[in-house]
Amino acid sequence: MQIYQDMDIGSAKPTKEEMQGIKHYLLDFVSPKDRYSVADYKKEATSAIEEIIKKGKTPIVVGGTGLYIDSLIYNIDYPEIEFDEEYRKNLEKRVEQEGLKNLYDEATKIDEEAMKRISPNDQKRILRVLEVYHQTGKTKTEQEIESRKKEVPYDYYVFALTMERQILYDRINKRVDIMIEQGLIEEVQNIIAKYKEYPTAMQALGYKEIKEYLDGKTTKEEAIEKIKQETRRYAKRQLTWFRKNKQTIWLDATNQKEENIKRILGEMN
Repeated sequence: MQIYQDMDIGSAKPTKEEMQGIKHYLLDFVSPKDRYSVADYKKEATSAIEEIIKKGKTPIVVGGTGLYIDSLIYNIDYPEIEFDEEYRKNLEKRVEQEGLKNLYDEATKIDEEAMKRISPNDQKRILRVLEVYHQTGKTKTEQEIESRKKEVPYDYYVFALTMERQILYDRINKRVDIMIEQGLIEEVQNIIAKYKEYPTAMQALGYKEIKEYLDGKTTKEEAIEKIKQETRRYAKRQLTWFRKNKQTIWLDATNQKEENIKRILGEMN
């Protein structure tokens, strides 16, 4: 979600000070009113990787969304699927009338493997599974299996950070409180006022819950607690995703001194 303009606080977009003069790619370049897919990401990220390599530098891909990471390290191609606005509106109407669970169950019947990695609350990805099948007649999983037969053009390592569960959850809770203090509610209000339409952006964790509060569906306290709960669940799914990747090298985020990092990198070379 850091690709979106004006979505700074809720996405924890790095500040200029935090970037320390290092060029960061794919930040702050898409309008919240535009849709952005994993296929778009792969295209833009691949271009950035090639640019960095040509400079004689080593690209570091940072992020927590496993699907997007996999699109690069497994060289998964996503077919250009023409967006069917009428079908999407029909799905969104069904969510309002039937509830998201019905569509989650429907998507699970179509593509059980893909849905193992998707939360029952993740409306964006649930609808995407249904759209892919509607447009192509193939499941998202079938398309990925076909694509993964291609050779990956890079040598790469996958690192994941971990820490004791309670410490992680305490940090998540504190982070949400800090985002509220920094003005997350005002940020969401500004996006709503400025863009009117935000088909993908407002499904983001943190933004969705604040919009529900602004729409009068929940109290402020309920919205904040829901952000914390959903973030903890998301973190748990992230850990599960990367544990399935046997290539993952796990680093303890609470005990990583510089000499330890150098030792790990030295052992790999």
